[in-house]
Amino acid sequence: MSHIEILLPFGLPPGELAADLIRECKTPSLAMLIGRAQTGNAASPSEQFDPFSRVLPHEIWLSRQFGLEHDGQSSPPIAPAAMQAFNQAPAAGIWFIINPVHIHFARDHLVLTDQRQLLLSEQQSLALFDSAKPYFEEVDKTLVYGNAHTWFVRADEWNGLQTSTPDATCGHNIDIWMPKGAHALAWRKLQNEVQMLWHSHPVNEERDAHGLKPVNSLWLWGGAPADLTVGAVGRANFTATFNLSDDFSPYGQLSPANRTNCSVADLIAAAPKHGLLLLDSLIGPALASDWATWLDRMHDYETIWFAPLLATLKARRVDRLTLHLSHGGAIAGFSDTRRSLGKFWVKPSLSKLATVTRS
Repeated sequence: MSHIEILLPFGLPPGELAADLIRECKTPSLAMLIGRAQTGNAASPSEQFDPFSRVLPHEIWLSRQFGLEHDGQSSPPIAPAAMQAFNQAPAAGIWFIINPVHIHFARDHLVLTDQRQLLLSEQQSLALFDSAKPYFEEVDKTLVYGNAHTWFVRADEWNGLQTSTPDATCGHNIDIWMPKGAHALAWRKLQNEVQMLWHSHPVNEERDAHGLKPVNSLWLWGGAPADLTVGAVGRANFTATFNLSDDFSPYGQLSPANRTNCSVADLIAAAPKHGLLLLDSLIGPALASDWATWLDRMHDYETIWFAPLLATLKARRVDRLTLHLSHGGAIAGFSDTRRSLGKFWVKPSLSKLATVTRS
């Protein structure tokens, strides 16, 4: 049997806007797949999460699928896999991901901005990295460069520090999502020193002159021992994965076979026994509450992915399609077979998405 699972982070509309967004969502193939699917069973579960969790539902789901079990009290332990995605071999010890970020002032609290909006160049990031590195060395921490948005730090004594993913934190009062644990104050002290260093850094002066947000802080998360990746490889639930790239490339490192930049034709031709396809372009608009762009991208998915995959299922070129859609507080699965599509008396509809959102 061939089975393709599709993960759509933020494919569920938020509760207060669900009815309006569903009404404007012109996706007949998706409506067929959602309307005639089964929900709440082993193949397609629905699960609610604490809205104050340090990890988003789709991040928890992915971690489980790749054998990185955790309880949601901290971010997924993916730093070593992320390093491997940048062709870095982490030395023995505990490694964390560090993102250079922009934190802005709301009326009475600080808010983390989505780093997708930061427009940070490699040249600027390297300059900031070089300036911050001595501060890490002063406290015996090894700082390693990945790319403009992703750095790494070895901090063995910080093992057990509870951290939050950037996307879970984005748009919220960061006090709730800041690292917690025995060494949280040590991190805050180092973070504050770098913030002061960067306050008048030439990179930020240049960015200000071009109307760009300053890079004024660092975000720490993803801590794990270097050998965790080795233990996790081979525990993935999939025989092949597709488009686990960019922010999700660490999971691609844990996949038996990951292909990036794949089209629907590539996916169908690959004929995976049990494949996972990631469609992640809804995350940015959802975090920014840009629902017009969210709708546009759902409509693009309808043409590029949902309609061809529905036709593939009808033509028996795949036995089962399962869609996993999430938002900030829930994830729901909708599983279809050719037989379930034959329920002609069930009208194609996206109404189940609103039901999950309200539950």
